[in-house]
Amino acid sequence: MDGSRRGGPHPVAAVRSYLLDVSGPERTRRTNLHLASLLAFIAGVLNSVGFVAVSVYTSHMTGLTASVADHLVLGSVALAGVGVVGITSFVIGAMACAVLFNWGRRRQLRSRYASVLVLEALLVLMFGALADLLVWHHRAVVFVAVLCFTMGLQNAIITKISKAQIRTTHVTGMITDIGIELGKLAYVNRRPGVEPVRPDLQRLGTHALLVGLFFVGGMAGALGYLGLGFPVLIAPALVLLLAATAPVLSDVRRHRRAAVAGSTTTPVAEPGVA
Repeated sequence: MDGSRRGGPHPVAAVRSYLLDVSGPERTRRTNLHLASLLAFIAGVLNSVGFVAVSVYTSHMTGLTASVADHLVLGSVALAGVGVVGITSFVIGAMACAVLFNWGRRRQLRSRYASVLVLEALLVLMFGALADLLVWHHRAVVFVAVLCFTMGLQNAIITKISKAQIRTTHVTGMITDIGIELGKLAYVNRRPGVEPVRPDLQRLGTHALLVGLFFVGGMAGALGYLGLGFPVLIAPALVLLLAATAPVLSDVRRHRRAAVAGSTTTPVAEPGVA
């Protein structure tokens, strides 16, 4: 028996298998948690970079909506316009996710989720590499639009992946769920014969982890932007690209094999045809 069999799967094969699974179409609690953890950290980075750079939390649609109302009342039409751009971009990002996901799903692609994540990674990568080069006076509007579009993409795809159980950019919802589960944990079941109140400790742990990662990502994003500027976004973009590329490449290889098989099939002549 060879060594690779005795020692389990080859490390390269194991990594490739993991990357195919973590953003692939077959979802498990484990792969959902791993992907959500990465996305929560990246969301924290993007959110903090947006705030330090242009004083806008680009994943916070509640705050943006409230700021539009406030600025309109206070007569700050330009600032209200920035908020409208952010909200619109977030909605368009979620729409783009739905279009891309359903296009892949109807074609049975392994990359139905991963293609959205690859788009997000490429956007963040280009933004991190090029944003400092933009010298337009109103560049803050561009920054808000790109970051909010990216957050809309991300929130929509993790909602699809987890069947609306996880939202990596919606910390309000996660903290609400933490409070609910802590309330269940604190509840004293005194009445016999009545179904007891039981906390979902796994759900509590998941949301606590994601909020923590969002927070750590926020600190990393703020510190990184102060030290490096927008290029701080390049590293998380590359990690996300690595995590999402395998299913896309699998679909490309499958398409090429199908094309080669189709081109090498010899047509059968009909009887009586010269």
